[in-house]
Amino acid sequence: MRRGINYYFLLLAALLLGAGSLFLATLSAPASMQAFGNTSYYIFHQLIAIGIGLVMALIAFKIPLHFLKKMSLPLLALNVVLLIIVFLPILGTTHWGARRWISFFGMSLQPSEFLKITAILYLSAWLSTKFSENHKRGLAALAKKTWQHFIKIYLPFLFLLGTISAFLYFQKDMSTLGVIILSLLAVYFAAGTPLWHTVLSFLGGAGGALLLIKIEPYRMQRFLVFLHPDTDPLGIGFQLRQSLLAIGSGGIFGKGLGMSIQKFNFLPQAMGDSVFPIIGEELGIVGCAAIIILFLLFFWQGIKIAKNSTDKFGKLAAMGIVVWLSAQTFMNIASSVGFWPLAGIPLPFFSYGGSHIMAELAAVGLLLNISKNG
Repeated sequence: MRRGINYYFLLLAALLLGAGSLFLATLSAPASMQAFGNTSYYIFHQLIAIGIGLVMALIAFKIPLHFLKKMSLPLLALNVVLLIIVFLPILGTTHWGARRWISFFGMSLQPSEFLKITAILYLSAWLSTKFSENHKRGLAALAKKTWQHFIKIYLPFLFLLGTISAFLYFQKDMSTLGVIILSLLAVYFAAGTPLWHTVLSFLGGAGGALLLIKIEPYRMQRFLVFLHPDTDPLGIGFQLRQSLLAIGSGGIFGKGLGMSIQKFNFLPQAMGDSVFPIIGEELGIVGCAAIIILFLLFFWQGIKIAKNSTDKFGKLAAMGIVVWLSAQTFMNIASSVGFWPLAGIPLPFFSYGGSHIMAELAAVGLLLNISKNG
């Protein structure tokens, strides 16, 4: 049965995108002037990415869910090919010691950003198909056959997680890996699988994360700064120190839009990972609270879309997307205020970067599609 789209969700997405674009226009102007001699270079490229993202959102909104379900495996396979191309010497590009981008015709693409949505779509399609095949016997009957469930459902799920982990490990993109794993665990749990599968996977992922922190010195340094914020304030702790300084100097109402001091090369990654502290500096606690409330309402409406969906594939995909966007938002904001280790992950709709904004807008289009047809 077709229903009307969730206009509250659409309005919240538009507000977040509009606020993010306006804020980035003022934030990026000094860096753009310094690097390219004009104040509009970065926002111009961001608007191009937003335009492409809106086209992707329209396609995701219009495409029938049953066709998208069939296309989930080819889309994931294409994404894997792009992840492999990242490692080719001609097309693959390295920034800040990490190899995550493909460069062509003066543009760059980060395939791991699109992996968030293609992995969610594939797992949602696979699980909905698996359980529909066993519908007559019911999920309870399948769950009783613990060994059969373990072999046919859990091991392939672990293989998917392992494959994704391998690609992102070599790209040194642990933050994105964490977001994807949390999203896929949410999809797996929402499908009605045994709880111990999800708990075991989560504990295994947490153990793997601690191991990766221990074996990589820069990750260990970030973790130590998280535990002891005053550690090395002019070195590894500099970004957190400047983030807190930016938020603290904003006070209750902030210095005013465009009046940030920290964006003038004082705060590293001000347009990317550290955009939230600049919001705090310019708009104060009131502005930060308003942005967080918008995100919370956005996620709440996304959960409603997942809850109200009668299509198994749509329900699982919606749940995975909401967990992806909410986890990424939490990690970005929490790391900016010292409640989470520095994550190096963009704030949805606000941070500079074409790949992530295109993937996020495609996800919004898909959620609106599910709200209409799911």
